[in-house]
This record gives sequence, structure tokens and C-alpha cells, in this order.
Amino acid sequence: VSLEVKEGEFVALVGPNGAGKTTTLRAISNIITPTKGKVIFDGHDITNSSVQEIMKTGLSYITDDGALFSGMTVHQNLKMGAYAIKDKAKIQENYERVLQMFPRLKERLKQNAGTLSGGERKMLAIARGLMSGPKAMLIDEPSLGLAPNIVLQVLETLKQLTESGVSILLVEQNVNTTLQVADRA
Repeated sequence: VSLEVKEGEFVALVGPNGAGKTTTLRAISNIITPTKGKVIFDGHDITNSSVQEIMKTGLSYITDDGALFSGMTVHQNLKMGAYAIKDKAKIQENYERVLQMFPRLKERLKQNAGTLSGGERKMLAIARGLMSGPKAMLIDEPSLGLAPNIVLQVLETLKQLTESGVSILLVEQNVNTTLQVADRA
């Protein structure tokens, strides 16, 4: 696979089950180690970097299941997304930003993540990924298990992120809806 995502660009990687979309994201984020080639992010070779080092470079990976902490509240999950940031003012700024983007989460701050609806869990996973202040986000199957109207809402929110300079590489099977918002696929 050879691909490039420019700053502020929304790129979709689409295809059927088993085509290697999720594997590509896992290789970029070094959850699985690539056997050949290089992963260059922001001008630096991150191929052999740890997952934590990659996150610190400004790359955030949102898995298809969201990997939320089910027994923790929405508030606690959001704060966990900023664990690598030392600047308390920056954490607060990011916190306010994600709650503005996802007002539904603001209503659920004290609720355990495991009790949220599917759409709310997707929103929380994306919001938690944003708490680290990423330059780019790898997002795997955000439409999985969601009602069509929620899918479009989530994708349009992601599109808004690109307008603030965040690059997005989205893996998705829902081709028609994805092509409505992505810059290219």
C-alpha cells in the first residue's frame, strides 16, 4: 500500500471485508509491525516507533470498537485521551472543544461509557482521540452499527475537523455516505 494524506485532508480507504483496510491502519500505528516499507508521518519515519511514541507525534488511532473504558464515566474517558499532555490549560481547551463538537457528550459526562448508545460511544471514541490534540487521525469504521442519520452526522463532524487542519484517514465499508464527505478515496 502506498498512500499520502496531506494536512487538513479527509481521505477514505474503502473496500469490502478482508481487503486489508484495518490492517493498513494497524500497520501505520504500529499495532502490527510492517514487514516491508516505511511509515512517514509529519516528515519523520515512525515505522519502528512504539504506539505511545506515535501518539505523541500527533497521530491518533480510533479503532472500530472505540476501545472505551466501559466502567469509567464519559468525563474520565475524555481525560484519559489527554494523558500525555502536561499542560493543564491545553487539556481544558481540548476538553471544551470536544464538548462543543459533541454536545450530547456534555449531557452524559457522569454516565458510564458502557451505558451509552452506539452513536454516543462512537462520538466518545472520536472525542477521546481529539483530547490528545492530534495532527492526524486514523479512524476505523465509524459507521459500524450506527443508524444512517447518525453516520452522516459523525462523518460531517469529522469533515469539520479537517477544516481546522486535522488530517483524517478513514477506513469504511459504507462507500456512498463516505464519498459525500471525503476529499478523495
